[in-house]
Amino acid sequence: MELRHLRYFVAVAQHRHFGRAADDLNISQPPLSQQIRQLERELGAELFARTTRRVELTEAGRVFYPDAVAILAEVDAARARVQALAEGWSGLLRIGFAGSASYRQLPQVARLVQHFLPHVELQMSSEMLTPEQEQALAESRLDLGILRPPVRVPGIATRTLASEPLILAAPAGHPLSAREEISVADLAGESLLTYPGARSVVAARVAETLRAAGTTIGRSREVAQTSSMIALVAAGMGVALVPDSVRALTMEGVTYVPVADAGTVDLALAWREDETSPLIVRFRDLLLTHLAANTHERAA
Repeated sequence: MELRHLRYFVAVAQHRHFGRAADDLNISQPPLSQQIRQLERELGAELFARTTRRVELTEAGRVFYPDAVAILAEVDAARARVQALAEGWSGLLRIGFAGSASYRQLPQVARLVQHFLPHVELQMSSEMLTPEQEQALAESRLDLGILRPPVRVPGIATRTLASEPLILAAPAGHPLSAREEISVADLAGESLLTYPGARSVVAARVAETLRAAGTTIGRSREVAQTSSMIALVAAGMGVALVPDSVRALTMEGVTYVPVADAGTVDLALAWREDETSPLIVRFRDLLLTHLAANTHERAA
């Protein structure tokens, strides 16, 4: 039994007429009649009662009809699913996010998937430092990464999405929290919360900023996760220099203040240079268009 036999049978059953069914199937009537006879021989039962005026389903035909319709519907649905996957409209996307990008860019990415690729399953990993993301990309454990360049693992391509100013996160009530803007020099003697220096691009940029300004801080404490860092700021454990996107993490007891001379840190999209997956390529291009556009709108 072939699928075309089922399609021919369903067409005749629906039209109750071989000529009209043949027209609908875009074939001539004699081959259609032959194929139905072949199907009946294979099933060992007549499916149609034929008269000169009309074609009716037999009892066997009435039993067979819903199953044939269901089989064809399943096959069509399976074909549609495979085609959607092959064309990049469905499948699984695994995306990593730098900790400081988890609060502004992660919701944007989720909204883009929901709007443009509703049949895609999205798996998001937040609070990933650049070394973790580039290794995961190289080992195909991630499909795309939103990270802080530079990337040092061969075979990983990047494109800058934004250049974000460093801003101050200060406890509410702290003298600096009431200022409209501060300078790096104002941080002299402050207890500073920062990312682990050996692996964090932001921590390196903060250290470079302090050196360039000749500013000596008080105590320094490393905190691995952005959410934990901001929670410690709220608790009065210190201040932090963080990328501007962290503003999206609102927490009671924390004030964000611009820093005039703190410089910027880049945010980039990363992917494998030899990537061929239609879905990953499609979504990569979507992110490059929409995330970059949102960044430019905020800058304006």
